Amino acid sequence: MSVRAGRKSRATSLRRARSSEPHARPKREMRNDERDQCEFPLDDERWMREALSEAARGLGRTSPNPAVGCVIVKGGREVARGFYAGSAGPHAEAVALAAAGTRAKGATAYVTLEPHAHQSRTPPCTDALIAARIARVVIGCMDPNELVRGRGVRQLHDAGIDVACGLFERECSEMIRGFRSVITGQGPFVHLKLAATLDGRIAAQGGDSKWISGEQSRALVQHMRARSEAVLVGIGTVLADDPRLTCRIAGAASPLRVVLDPELRTPARAKVVSGRGKVLVVGSPRASAARRRRLENAGAEVAALDSRGPGGWRRLLALLEARGVMELLVEGGGAVAASALKARVVDRVSIFYNPRFIGGDGVAMITGLGTRRAADGLRLRTLAFGPVGDDLLWEGEPALRPKAEPARPSKEKERGTKRERSK
Repeated sequence: MSVRAGRKSRATSLRRARSSEPHARPKREMRNDERDQCEFPLDDERWMREALSEAARGLGRTSPNPAVGCVIVKGGREVARGFYAGSAGPHAEAVALAAAGTRAKGATAYVTLEPHAHQSRTPPCTDALIAARIARVVIGCMDPNELVRGRGVRQLHDAGIDVACGLFERECSEMIRGFRSVITGQGPFVHLKLAATLDGRIAAQGGDSKWISGEQSRALVQHMRARSEAVLVGIGTVLADDPRLTCRIAGAASPLRVVLDPELRTPARAKVVSGRGKVLVVGSPRASAARRRRLENAGAEVAALDSRGPGGWRRLLALLEARGVMELLVEGGGAVAASALKARVVDRVSIFYNPRFIGGDGVAMITGLGTRRAADGLRLRTLAFGPVGDDLLWEGEPALRPKAEPARPSKEKERGTKRERSK
């Protein structure tokens, strides 16, 4: 059923559903299997891009549901558009149909995700599309929830609506990567972001790191934060850099700021504690009660959790998932990056390389992984590589991804959660 757009200049763009981001994304080469895919008309491509742009407006604020965009077109002209803004509000299709009114009759609806056909917190979007007498629906990607996958397409088809699937499937799937990771039982999608010199140093010998990356790279990181429900650093980064970790894009919500701090050494006056939004400091169950009270009095939430080793990451991700985190942005430092990689929980890696050298006495981008032979090093698959201002951005994913299974609730509770979270 799936059909992907086959034009190299469009289908191969690694925009990755970040069409609202102001900076060009690196590109990758088209795979052989993509060159043979059927093509959609240029108008379809144009309007699905607009739907992706709408969906991007909801990134980071739709949990536990996915970010979805919808554009309604008739006679080659836009009639209405909408996106899911979260907070159990109307879905993207309902927003667009309400704006279109009677003009939706005979129109085409471009939707980034398969419309849901079941009763949840909101009525089925398929019913609304059928009632509005939409003539055609173009869908970006199918619902990843196996409990409901394909129902929307079947219901629309049975109602006599022309349905086409798979336009910009990769980009549309990327838009819901956090939702897909959670709904398929993998826990939050973990995105590791690092900024380093060409020789792999994230700070000078004394710890100074301002600024390793350029202005455009730092602006792009703000968009990474905007699409994440949580951003995480270790205590070393807090003590060395005193970051705010807020999202400074106008109108965007700041993610939950998480600090891995076993001994609760985070200063009460740290910017991460006093900044806008919520902060969660994760300390050892054996940490000082006095330090815990000091942080709580300063406005931080403190969670007692053993975050050491692979089991520690499983417990941490289960804790964050319970708080509605679908996508976690890990911003370092080197010890945290190494522990996440060793635990095999990382789904995506983004490294901003700045064209300078600091030398071997600088702070390493990643601390020891315990690798004894070069052949045993953690292998990554390149997804994109290209310039961002004066920097180079490399993006990839682990070549083998046996992601550590997060702690799961009972099967009975899990079934209920999947139904609840289905779009």
